[in-house]
Amino acid sequence: MRSCFLLCLATLAAAQPPAAQPAPPLARLESNIQRITRSVNATWGIYIKCLETGEEIALDADRQMDTMSVIKIPLLAEAFHEIEAGTFSLTDRVAVPETAKRPGTGIIRSLDADVLLSVKDVLTLMIIVSDNTATDLAYAMVGGPEPVNKLMESWGLHSIRATGTAEAWFKALRAAPNPETFHRQAKTPFGLSSPRDMGRLLEKIEKGEAVNKKASDTMLEILRAQVYSSRLPRYVTGFRIAHKTGDFLPYIGNDVGILESPSRHIVMSVFTAQHFGAGASLEDAIGRIAELTANYFAARQ
Repeated sequence: MRSCFLLCLATLAAAQPPAAQPAPPLARLESNIQRITRSVNATWGIYIKCLETGEEIALDADRQMDTMSVIKIPLLAEAFHEIEAGTFSLTDRVAVPETAKRPGTGIIRSLDADVLLSVKDVLTLMIIVSDNTATDLAYAMVGGPEPVNKLMESWGLHSIRATGTAEAWFKALRAAPNPETFHRQAKTPFGLSSPRDMGRLLEKIEKGEAVNKKASDTMLEILRAQVYSSRLPRYVTGFRIAHKTGDFLPYIGNDVGILESPSRHIVMSVFTAQHFGAGASLEDAIGRIAELTANYFAARQ
């Protein structure tokens, strides 16, 4: 009788499913990020990589998306590529005639006509206040979008495409029936990239491999001076953030950058599209994703 009872117990034990194992920490982070993306009705593309641990999260990271002003990072890289080639220098002066001024973000359009700016001034304003006049001045310096595309191709970043000047984008927007239709038709992106390729470009800059170490360091200095802080830096503490936003709110709100601390360097590339709610909600969600990411990697051994 006793042996039968023990046999029954053994049979019951064998029939029980194994205890569920807790999800690995990185999987929990990814799940929490997905929870945030599901709370905001938008198309998301996210790429995250810690350069020290090699851990990655990729959510639709190979989808080519509209970068908006994030494309100014590849343009910045091409400018330094041409500086290295001796085409021009950071101290050269650029005159800004009234006809060169562009609408949208930036401060150059508010300055006196024919103001003289250094090349470094132009590149810095293009990044830290996303100046559209500076962007088209930079395109003029490097010879247009095509040299940018050739450089990105040579670096293996095949999804990154500079598609045209700020002037061309604003002209297309003015010709559209309204901004929402313009966005839905998606015929005139400001620039294109997958989140992964933009993240790979940031990694190249962080490692000192974009053009050369000196150029990469100067690009990082400029990116660290970013004025807009309502997305990646919003809730993050303990990290310096070198980053660039891209905007066509409420439809697109992008932010890509590197979270830097003495022990961690985390590439984050967050793209969005097809968002028709409040722009503030989109920005808050990006901030929460960055907060989760920063806290996770700060605690990693």
